[in-house]
Amino acid sequence: MSATYAHLTAAHRDLLARSETLARDILAPIARRGEPGKVNRELVAALSAHGLVPEVLEAGREVPALTLCLVREGLARYSTQAETAFALQGLGAHPILIAGRSEVVDVWIPRVASGEAVAGFALTEPDAGSDVAALGLAAEPDGGRFRLSGEKVFISNAPDADIYTVFARTSAGAGARGITAFAVPRDSPGLSGESIPFIADHPIGRLRFDGVPVPADHVLGEVDHGFGVAMRTLDLFRPSVGACAVGMAQAALDAAVAHAAERQAFGKPLSALQGVSHQLADVATRVQASRLLVHSAAGAHDAGITPNTEAAAMAKLFATETAMLAIDVAIQVHGARALERGHLLEHLYRDVRGTRIYEGASEVQREIIARQLFRRAGRGS
Repeated sequence: MSATYAHLTAAHRDLLARSETLARDILAPIARRGEPGKVNRELVAALSAHGLVPEVLEAGREVPALTLCLVREGLARYSTQAETAFALQGLGAHPILIAGRSEVVDVWIPRVASGEAVAGFALTEPDAGSDVAALGLAAEPDGGRFRLSGEKVFISNAPDADIYTVFARTSAGAGARGITAFAVPRDSPGLSGESIPFIADHPIGRLRFDGVPVPADHVLGEVDHGFGVAMRTLDLFRPSVGACAVGMAQAALDAAVAHAAERQAFGKPLSALQGVSHQLADVATRVQASRLLVHSAAGAHDAGITPNTEAAAMAKLFATETAMLAIDVAIQVHGARALERGHLLEHLYRDVRGTRIYEGASEVQREIIARQLFRRAGRGS
């Protein structure tokens, strides 16, 4: 057994290995057949057929954060497209699972879990990104329903998802206390959108709401308490963004080590050059530190240790920044060939950049950590 995963149980190591094998042997070829920037429904169906999506959308329970992290790390190591499809299904459907009324849960969760339906998570707006409490999509009461008006941007699986978790303002001027979560089907009247071309080939888009009617029973949780639904979802998924970054960093490190061992320069392999080998040693150390931070934050979440915000912030911050470094170093080791369109490292370079922004930018994570430091210092004094 590798010391890399000595802290995990045998069941956890098996889950990681299964995710890696599925990504490498089955999911990666399906991912390559998809259209860049569009939902790959064949890939979504395959994730479900092999049990990964049902594992995180089992009715009546919240998936353990460590399970989510291990699947995302394993998938990202061999297919970032499969990892993205898996993560977006979970992110979009999780609020419905934990806060939806039975009539909504019973319709949508089995369809998403089976791969029949695709889910999206609609939180970000043109003027409300990291500051979630500033969102302004209006949800006005209209008899026994609500009407949603406004715009969402950088939305997962938009505009092709079948069901969206949408966060809208139900009380003006109330900040975080005036937000409500809704389950909104794609075929709702007045809902439209388009894809947004991204640096990475992810299915991301814009949604427009023109008085979209939403029945009252499609409220997730309670009116004006949607911020809690969003935070509960993000608290679960934030460490797993770090896990995705660990998978990508490991893939880059693997490629760099293999190349350095084989590539000859100045009469010797690159691995014999200390300037190369020591850089890779530093990257390997940071990747393992990232992995342990991620697994520690996930374990704290699963143990019910609250608040877990600081641990999750540290895990996401360190892992995503490390992945960016690891891929950059791997490209430098490979030289110009790694810049060719279609090269593994060129692909990883485009994919990793967003991890330092979505679900809380690195600057936001540092602010969270710093506030906790000074809060504790204040209590101590």
